[in-house]
Amino acid sequence: MRTTAHETGSDRPAAPPGRSGAAGAVASWWGGRTGLQLGLLAGVALAVLLLGTNTVGNMARFGITPGFDFLARPANFEIGESLLDHRPQDSYAHALLVGLLNTVKVAVLGCAIATALGVALGVARLSGNPLLSALVQGYVELIRSTPLLLQLFFWSATFQALPAPRQAFNPLPGVFLCNRGIQLPAFVDGRAAGWALGALLLAVALALGGAALRRRLGLAGTGAGGRMAGLAVAALAVAAPAGLLWAAGVPLAVEVPKLAGFNFAGGATVSPEFSALLVGLVVNAAAMIAEIVRGGIQSVPSGQWEAARALGLTRGRIMRLVVLPQALRVIVPLMTSSYLNLTKNSSLAVAIGFPDLVSVINTSANQTGQVLETMAIMMGAYLAVNLAVSAGMNLYNRRIALRGMP
Repeated sequence: MRTTAHETGSDRPAAPPGRSGAAGAVASWWGGRTGLQLGLLAGVALAVLLLGTNTVGNMARFGITPGFDFLARPANFEIGESLLDHRPQDSYAHALLVGLLNTVKVAVLGCAIATALGVALGVARLSGNPLLSALVQGYVELIRSTPLLLQLFFWSATFQALPAPRQAFNPLPGVFLCNRGIQLPAFVDGRAAGWALGALLLAVALALGGAALRRRLGLAGTGAGGRMAGLAVAALAVAAPAGLLWAAGVPLAVEVPKLAGFNFAGGATVSPEFSALLVGLVVNAAAMIAEIVRGGIQSVPSGQWEAARALGLTRGRIMRLVVLPQALRVIVPLMTSSYLNLTKNSSLAVAIGFPDLVSVINTSANQTGQVLETMAIMMGAYLAVNLAVSAGMNLYNRRIALRGMP
C-alpha cells in the first residue's frame, strides 16, 4: 500500500515507491519534474558564469584587479566624525570600520530613544484626554504619511538654521544649541567616558542579577528578609561600579562648554548632521512604535482591566503591572521589525552628509574602483548588524515567554 505524506505526519511528499534510504530522501526533497529543474538550474548557473566572466573582463580592461587587497592600502581621505581616531594614512579597512561604528552608534541610540518615546506616545494615544489622544494621532498620521528622506531634509535644514554661537540657545545649564551643533558638558579626560559607561552597565547588570536572585530565593517580598536583600543588592550595585572607577584612576572632572570668540571651547560637540539624522530616525520610528504599543495594549482582554480595577489599582499601576507585561507578547515581535527598519534607514545619512558606512563605502568605491567588493562588504555588514539585532530581540522574546506568557 502506498504511504502518503499525510499518513506519515510530514508535509514533504513521501519517497517514490521502490526507493528507500538516502536515495529516497533525496528524491523526496528534489520533488517531481527532474528534467525541468535541472534545466533551470543549469540556465541560472550559465547566466551567473557569463555575468562573472564579463565583469572580470571589464575590470581587467580598466586595470582593476578583483579582490580585497585594497583594504590594506591607505585610504587618503578624512572622516569628519568618528568614534575612533582616523587619519588619511590609515587603511581602507580602518575607514570602513569607522563608518560601521558610526552606523551602529546611530542605530543603538536611535532604537533606545525611539522605544522610550514610542511607548510614551502609544500609552498617550489611549489616554482619556481627547486633546492629548488627538495630538498623538495627528503626529502619527503626519509622520507615517511623509517620506523619511523628506523628514531628514527638514531636520537638517532646522539644525542648520539655528543661530550662531554668540546667539546660541541655552535650554539647560551647560547645554547650547547653535548652527555648529549641540554643545554638551563632557569629561576632561576622554577615557573617563568609557569607564563611566562600563560602571553604569555593571551597576545595571548587578541590579538585574540581584533582583532575579531575590525572586529565585523567595526574598522579593516586603518583609525584613526582603528589605535586607534589597539593601544588599543596592549596596553592591553602587559599591562595585564605584570601586571600578576608583581602581581605574581616571579623573571624573567635567568641563562645561564656554563661548570663546566665534565658537565654543571645551565640552563635547554633537554635529548638526548627526543630530538631524538621530532626531529624524527617532521621530519616524517612534510613530511606528506608538502604533505597535497601542495595538498591543488593545489586544489585552478588557477583563484584565476590570479585574485590576476591582483590586483597587490605579490606572498607572494597571498599565505598568498588568497590561504592558501581557501586551509584550504582541509588541516585541513587531518592535524587532521597527529596530531593523531604523538600522537600515540609517543608510539615508549619506543624503545629509553624515559619514556612516554607506558614505565611506561610496568614497572607497569611487577611489579604488572596487565597486563589487565594497558593495559586498556593505551588504555583509548590514546583514551582520541586522542579524545581531534580530537575535537579541528573539532572545528577549523567549525570556518573556518563559515567564508564563502564552
